[in-house]
Amino acid sequence: MIRKLQKADINRVADIWLDTNLKAHYFIPAQYWKNNFELVKDMLMQAEVYVYEKNQEIQGFIGLNGEYIEGIFVSEQMQSKGIGKLLLHDIMDKKAKLILNVYQKNTRAMKSNLFI
Repeated sequence: MIRKLQKADINRVADIWLDTNLKAHYFIPAQYWKNNFELVKDMLMQAEVYVYEKNQEIQGFIGLNGEYIEGIFVSEQMQSKGIGKLLLHDIMDKKAKLILNVYQKNTRAMKSNLFI
């Protein structure tokens, strides 16, 4: 099920954010992500965020700023199971236009067929 972020979700969503960034962006010092953890938690609560939840556990989320996709994050154990694609397609049904940028060195995102 995909639904809007609720206040009770923030710790799980922030943990997914941190874990995913540490693994996907190995070329950025880990301390950068850790230093921004609390700030991101606050920002997530103010942003347009949708979570993917199954069996009452959040497994991924997508964050938006207008038509710009700030990020798509899926917990490590649930990656490559179509959750990112589900989140993206759900948003595509809600928005007329979407924009997404990824780091060129994030080879997993660059090779993904998520955007097809």
